[in-house]
Amino acid sequence: MTVKLTNTQQVFQEAIEILFTHLTPSKMTLLLANWQHDESNYLKIKDKLFENQTIEDIYRQAKALEENL
Repeated sequence: MTVKLTNTQQVFQEAIEILFTHLTPSKMTLLLANWQHDESNYLKIKDKLFENQTIEDIYRQAKALEENL
């Protein structure tokens, strides 16, 4: 399996587009305001988020989510 990596800005833009289709503008504004001030560190929590999962598991989950949009 080949994994194509995208840059952070592309992922952020795609996430914003998805959220705008499912949230009202006021909810989106609230989310982004709080998101930017979130002090969580992905690098510190990623191992717990994906514990016992392979890249194939994560890919299948992402593909399933994409198909349900």
